[in-house]
Amino acid sequence: MSKKLTMYVVDVGLLISFLAVTITGIIKFRSFWSLFGVKFVFEDAVWGIFRTIHDWSGLIMAILVLAHLILNWGWIVETTKEYFSRKKEEPVKKGKK
Repeated sequence: MSKKLTMYVVDVGLLISFLAVTITGIIKFRSFWSLFGVKFVFEDAVWGIFRTIHDWSGLIMAILVLAHLILNWGWIVETTKEYFSRKKEEPVKKGKK
């Protein structure tokens, strides 16, 4: 598999896992919903499903973030070097009027 395809698969996986963590996290956040007077009434089994999806998606997302950083490490290093090696620009001198 080419690096470009690998990066694409990792990024799509990150998007999917991010959406799963976000959506299940919002659903699970009962205190947030109670501020609006909304109370979800789900069976314990359904809450368990949300919790399982949320936990596994979070783990998958963490692994994919690590893979993303490894795949882009060269770019990160080069960009950091470029950013920190810039010479400070001299202040603009105001001309006499």
